[in-house]
Amino acid sequence: MDARRWLGLQPTHNPMRWVLPVTPGISAAGQFLFGGCALGAAIAAMENVTERPVVWATAQYLSYATPPSMLDLDVTIAVAGNSITQARVVGHVADTEIVTVNAALGDRKLDEEGTWSVMPAVPSPEECQPRGLRSPGTESIMNRIDVRLASARAWDDLDGDPMPEGRSVLWARVPDLLELSSAASLAILGDYVPFGIGQALGRVGGGNSLDNTLRVYRLVPTEWVLLDIRIQAVARGFGHGVVHQWAQDGALLATASQSTIVRLGMP
Repeated sequence: MDARRWLGLQPTHNPMRWVLPVTPGISAAGQFLFGGCALGAAIAAMENVTERPVVWATAQYLSYATPPSMLDLDVTIAVAGNSITQARVVGHVADTEIVTVNAALGDRKLDEEGTWSVMPAVPSPEECQPRGLRSPGTESIMNRIDVRLASARAWDDLDGDPMPEGRSVLWARVPDLLELSSAASLAILGDYVPFGIGQALGRVGGGNSLDNTLRVYRLVPTEWVLLDIRIQAVARGFGHGVVHQWAQDGALLATASQSTIVRLGMP
């Protein structure tokens, strides 16, 4: 199953309009569309329309879409050059705009390349503790993602003590998703800054995303993706951070960055 089918994204008779049924399986535990799924669906739509791969895409989240609503995704090509297309998607439920996504798509041949970030040394996924569900029995996207705590705390261990350096690390895979290294699938897995904020503060909670930017470097096959979550700051009620996404072979796949509204419960 590819990311488009996993999300439930559907074409229409208009090649520039796609529809995404909002179901519990692509929603957060609070029963609203998971931000990474909205970005992933927009990326999949733009890649299909332009027939070019995403270089970067950024989403601004404006409102909430809840099951069983239908999200319409309208693609606009702003500029189409020889190697790069600039495009946008506006996602709306009826007349309510939910998300706006801007992106650049394309591919250029250049011999020089390099990676200067360093993958953290952590145990393999099989050696790491699974992350349990906060609300067992609630149907959400969390039932469809297998997450292992490589360097992070379980729910019961969040005791109010901040995480040193504001950094946490997870292994994640989506058992039903075969092409885990697609840009759309990385957008889904990149939405873990809210998790990292709770870890950094040592508190149960996280937040609602204001935005999400995905920068894609290279795509290689991998069963698991290592999510290296680095919280940069929490101030004025907002949190900011970045997620480095690594393949099991050590290739840097992408980075995702977000700003969120911080919402915390009791430890």
